[in-house]
Amino acid sequence: MSNRLQLVCQRAAVLLACGLIAIPTAMAFAANLPDSPNVLFIAVDDLRPELGCYGAEHIHSPNIDRLASEGLVFGRAYCQQAVCGPSRASLLSGLRPDTTKITSNLEAQSLRTWIRDTVTLPQHFKNHGYAAVGMGKIYHAPDSESWTQYVDVPWTDAHCVLPESIALREREREKYAVARRAQGLPPRQPPPHYYSPVTECADVPDNAYRDGQVADHAVEHLRELADQDQPFFLAVGFVKSHLAFGAPKRYWDLYDRNSIRLAVNPFHPTDAPSWSTNGGWELRQYSEVPHQPSRLEDDLARRLLHGYFACISYIDAQVGRVIGELERLGLRDNTVIVLWGDHGWHLGEHNRWGKNTNYEICTRVPLICSVPGMKASGRTTHALTEFVDIYPTLVDLCGLPQPQHQLAGRSFAPLLEDPEQPWKTAAFSQFFRTAGQTRPLSRPMTGYSLRNDRYRFVLWLDQEDATKVHSRELYDHTVDPQENTNIAHEPASQDLVAQLEKQLREGL
Repeated sequence: MSNRLQLVCQRAAVLLACGLIAIPTAMAFAANLPDSPNVLFIAVDDLRPELGCYGAEHIHSPNIDRLASEGLVFGRAYCQQAVCGPSRASLLSGLRPDTTKITSNLEAQSLRTWIRDTVTLPQHFKNHGYAAVGMGKIYHAPDSESWTQYVDVPWTDAHCVLPESIALREREREKYAVARRAQGLPPRQPPPHYYSPVTECADVPDNAYRDGQVADHAVEHLRELADQDQPFFLAVGFVKSHLAFGAPKRYWDLYDRNSIRLAVNPFHPTDAPSWSTNGGWELRQYSEVPHQPSRLEDDLARRLLHGYFACISYIDAQVGRVIGELERLGLRDNTVIVLWGDHGWHLGEHNRWGKNTNYEICTRVPLICSVPGMKASGRTTHALTEFVDIYPTLVDLCGLPQPQHQLAGRSFAPLLEDPEQPWKTAAFSQFFRTAGQTRPLSRPMTGYSLRNDRYRFVLWLDQEDATKVHSRELYDHTVDPQENTNIAHEPASQDLVAQLEKQLREGL
């Protein structure tokens, strides 16, 4: 018996004793896996489950759809916080945001300040003999401790490549500088993508944009790794479909803008607190977008949707290039592939464009896992799963020991054999609001969200006094899948609200 199989069987015995799985499933699954499989770990920024394999027939995503046909699609996977830095820190540490203490992108810039003694997912593989190679956007900021090698692909002009787009951006940035001087404010350099055109359709090669360059590096490193007598953990992070929505013209040409449908619920949920949705600040940092959070004109909204869809198809092509090279090198049958998008994104739903909410549209994420020899290939599971489950799953699949720190998630490896089996009763997400961020908010608070088979429940707690509840939200997905009406305050909901609040507090 191989060491990896021995480890999996030992874990299966523990789980059997706890009544969590049946041992024949665990042993059969282990027997199908090669020893020390490689891992191809693909991250996509701001990608909601707007893919063909998730039923979005209007989207051209043939490469990701092919991966789905060879793996398991997780139809109800949820991130732990719908913003890049905290979501990635949570996934890569296996810990929830309240444990990492990383609840904003600013904190995520200095990852090790907050999780100094935590062994991250790629670091764990590195510590157990894997070549851990990362490139593109994996963490919100690079973390040298996680990698054997990290390829830092420059951000220069990552969001726009046309000379006229770059000129527009520079003019807008100069206006910003002049306005600050006129107000007597000190000079401040905005992030490099601010004031770029919000969309760009450029007739250029794929690697004119950063993600095409990332795919180039991934292909090159796969060739190098194939020649080494060492398993690898290769993490490839794509920036699109993040704003600005810029992609080569051929991907725009896949869509007819006139046929693109706008969101059917461009309004704030009825009876929901004002702070439950974001203010749209991210979108307003780009040129051509009104600075006030009013509803966008239909023409601009359709252009944004067109750009978002084009970016999805552009990234799909890069994913296809990387997996195609994996197959050409003869590595596919010894490689676990995981593809995930770090959080969802409002595309006009609830009159919002962006992330930063606790709603289904933001917390539900694409997650696909393909493993050699798995029985459930080509299927979809509706089991509730979370990003904190990815770390323990990959550790299980590759026969590694568990890390020393206590992981918050649960390995979903058994679902790869039987995707219909009973699973988690709830998934948890959260988002914070700082004082003054959303009027009339006067105190910082965090909204904690519980998603079960039927309901989404959100509890808004004071950050300084967790016994103080600012508001509650409850949405019944049986009759309100778009979460348009908060029924938490209705008399008929009070027993259910009390039950869900108890479950949420215990779960977190």
